Amino acid sequence: MVAHPLIASRVTPEMKALIGELAERGQLTESALVKQLLEVLLRTSTLAQFPKLEARKPSTRDARVYVRLDPEDRMMLADRAAARGMASGTYVSVLIRSHLRGIVPIPNDEMAALKKAVAELTSIGRNLNQIARANHQGRAITPGREDLRAMLKIAESLRDHFKGVLKANEKSWLEGH
Repeated sequence: MVAHPLIASRVTPEMKALIGELAERGQLTESALVKQLLEVLLRTSTLAQFPKLEARKPSTRDARVYVRLDPEDRMMLADRAAARGMASGTYVSVLIRSHLRGIVPIPNDEMAALKKAVAELTSIGRNLNQIARANHQGRAITPGREDLRAMLKIAESLRDHFKGVLKANEKSWLEGH
């Protein structure tokens, strides 16, 4: 991390309290608020000898954002991240991305379970296609009524399970639980 120059100033207790209140209202640190105030002052200054501030460069993917949390919120975050099988930082990143982009992510372990179920459905579909092809070619291969019921029950069960998993996943990301 590159260290930037530091500007420090002594202020009255009243001014410090006002800055603290403004920072809290804007959910900023006092330092971030003072920095913003200085940027506004420098941008609006009419003196020609002031250099213009550099335009902000787009951040890279590995740019970091730091957030302060209450200990209770930190524990809740750790619990929710653990429930998803994620590190807290990864969970926060995915949660913010989900909120900003309006997408519903599927965690890796849930995706693996869904892929396994899709493979099972593919296998059932392949078997049904072989039976249908044999019947169309005149070879009478007829699964028993119980076999068909079992395949149908499996397919319906997996369909309902997929729907439930996707609804629960969407609800958990959108409602934050």
